[in-house]
Amino acid sequence: MRTPAGFECQHFHGDYFRGRHVEECRLIARHPRSAAWTPGLCRDCPVPKIERANACPHLIVEARVAKTWLGLGRKIEAAAVCRKSGGPVENPHIGCGQCHDLKIFEDALE
Repeated sequence: MRTPAGFECQHFHGDYFRGRHVEECRLIARHPRSAAWTPGLCRDCPVPKIERANACPHLIVEARVAKTWLGLGRKIEAAAVCRKSGGPVENPHIGCGQCHDLKIFEDALE
């Protein structure tokens, strides 16, 4: 569904049927220690960018709303875990490096 920021995100849900105006981020709603989500946070959310860059079926992305420095602002923090390698992913845009054979990509570049 299209977010208030104007791009597609599979975790955003908006219900506008018959005058309703209900918007939520279902990914953040699953996180127990997250602060409250607001539609303005979608503008700088890293999750849709991660999912466009890395389509690995083993990648699990988690997100939460966190306060910034001195608690003056709020932002979305995202972290990723690989089900296949069993550990955290340092750079979710690229992946863990163990799920896909990088030789395939090197051969394609030649």
